[in-house]
Amino acid sequence: MEIFGIRTVMEAINSSKDIDKVFIQIGLKGGLINTLESMIRKNKINFSYVPKQKLDRLSKKNHQGVIARISPIKLLDLNQIDSIITGNDAPLLLILDQINDVRNFGAIIRTAEVAGVTAVVIQNSSSAPINSDTIKTSAGAIFNIPICKVNHIKDAIYHFKSLGISIVSASEKSDKKLYDTDLNKPVAIVMGSENKGINKSVLKISDEVVKLPMYGKIESLNVSVACGIFLYEAIRQRI
Repeated sequence: MEIFGIRTVMEAINSSKDIDKVFIQIGLKGGLINTLESMIRKNKINFSYVPKQKLDRLSKKNHQGVIARISPIKLLDLNQIDSIITGNDAPLLLILDQINDVRNFGAIIRTAEVAGVTAVVIQNSSSAPINSDTIKTSAGAIFNIPICKVNHIKDAIYHFKSLGISIVSASEKSDKKLYDTDLNKPVAIVMGSENKGINKSVLKISDEVVKLPMYGKIESLNVSVACGIFLYEAIRQRI
């Protein structure tokens, strides 16, 4: 859902709404917009400056140079995820490192929910928005699985490591295969973006980096397909 207008967006922030992103018209000036920008930075909300033409495409209403995208679900923080993990002998977590295609994101959420994933973690910036396309592609599964949003993926990784959860990242550049990896333990699987894969800094702090064996001429799989294979290998080991 999108809301528009400077005061409306300010009120949404004050009301602690889950805001995915704020779009601000380039060159917009004034005391009110300065106050809004300060609120956005204080609350660490993802935002970007865009041309008026983009805002006009997003909304035909009188947007006053500001449009915010509100998440249709309640997003959690790491502390709230802790309470979900507690009491689970072998939580299966999924960390998405800047998956930015809404259909891939929705498909991944659908598979994760069916696979019984404990929670999904996404990054505040450069992640696909949670919108009607995401909901449709997930077949509504997005309403049934806890989703946590963090400022940086590494925040979640360090946090999970402190709880004794192993971090297993997917990369075709690894020499180790998925099927030689123990997933029958507390584990968080990390999947990377469609174009860049997993950030190098994330790979460095992962406990294991593994790959799927490839025998064809194409060197990679769609991320939602690869994610499904990883999750169901974890299920196979746990049955």
